[in-house]
Amino acid sequence: MIPVQKALNVILDKIQRIGTEKTALLDSRGRILAEPIVSKRDHPPWNNSAMDGYAVRHDDLSRAAVQQPVILDVVEEIAAGALPQETVKRGQASRIMTGAPVPEGADAVVRAEDTRAEGSRVRVFQPVEAGENIRLRGEDIQAGSVVLAQNSLMGAAEVGLLASVGRSQVRVYQRPRVAILATGNELADLDDELGPNKIMNSNGYAVAAQVMDAGGVPMLLGIARDSREDLSDRLMQGLSADLMVISGGVSVGAYDFVKEALGELGVAMSFWKVAMKPGEPLAFGMLHAKPVFGLPGNPVSTMVTFEQFVRPALRKMQGHSLLFRPVIEAVLMERITKNPGKTHFLRAVVKKTEDRYQVWTTGSQSSGVLTSMAKANALIIFPLESADLEKGRTVKVQLLDKSLSGQPDPGY
Repeated sequence: MIPVQKALNVILDKIQRIGTEKTALLDSRGRILAEPIVSKRDHPPWNNSAMDGYAVRHDDLSRAAVQQPVILDVVEEIAAGALPQETVKRGQASRIMTGAPVPEGADAVVRAEDTRAEGSRVRVFQPVEAGENIRLRGEDIQAGSVVLAQNSLMGAAEVGLLASVGRSQVRVYQRPRVAILATGNELADLDDELGPNKIMNSNGYAVAAQVMDAGGVPMLLGIARDSREDLSDRLMQGLSADLMVISGGVSVGAYDFVKEALGELGVAMSFWKVAMKPGEPLAFGMLHAKPVFGLPGNPVSTMVTFEQFVRPALRKMQGHSLLFRPVIEAVLMERITKNPGKTHFLRAVVKKTEDRYQVWTTGSQSSGVLTSMAKANALIIFPLESADLEKGRTVKVQLLDKSLSGQPDPGY
């Protein structure tokens, strides 16, 4: 067995980014930009008003006051989207709306709240400085400047920014296609008749959901029965994918044929066991440039090992720089023990109380109790050589629920 951190290092050293593709702007959200974006024009494209009011010459208002307002002639009204037709001269003003271009001659905008309209004139009760309430041409973006650098994560602000420079499509790193294969004679699929000796294939669908959450595209290959022939046939169907995940069949049972099937396929294996619980029988190898993961068959083991190893690999393939779930420190609210020699990942609930986080386990940590995973929003990381974590101790907690925040650190 190798430690968790070493296994993770082995995996990530072999993972490469996959190809790029052009996608519609809205579809780029959550993706990594594969090109720098250069603006073709200034933004704003002209000096414009930051608020509703009047475009004025600031020196006309140097003595304006509530008790002694300055009266200006209003020469036009400029709506957003319209172009000014008049030049503002001494003693004049143009009524202007937020975002409208500032007319020639004006060098400031006075707020509507500091004025009172009187027919074709306006009373102004406050002075303004030159440039006040004006957004300058190119203040946000200048023509020829890099708006977003390559490898930027596309979020809502980034989508808006590219819309502002008129980009309807952008080049991003592809979403990896992930072939998912469950193994075992005991498994039944969702539409199959559930006999007395069968259990539902929850792993295939849970992993597919995890793949989607990590940004990948799941390809469900169904269930391979416990025979070399069926397993090999199913694996061949997944060769078009960018990454393969096999659930079950990687232990040492008489009907665990994954090791042989992967060898026949030409997969160069890096390891078969990791010093962790749940999830000790974990396999990883490469079929040329294609990563292949063999995850344990127990439902919780499958999900936990996916979180620790497959998810970071998928994120690296897509160009992400933050590969790991956030890890925070929390106060342990119960005593937990284990034998040294393995890193344990305990399903837990973490809550923020005033200025600190508190964490409890979800109860039974059996690798077959999937309800404990559904209840959990975090995993307590119980270090490799530790045997006892006392109540009240500060521990590292890997967050599964994004409503809680921490630092992106694998935390091993």
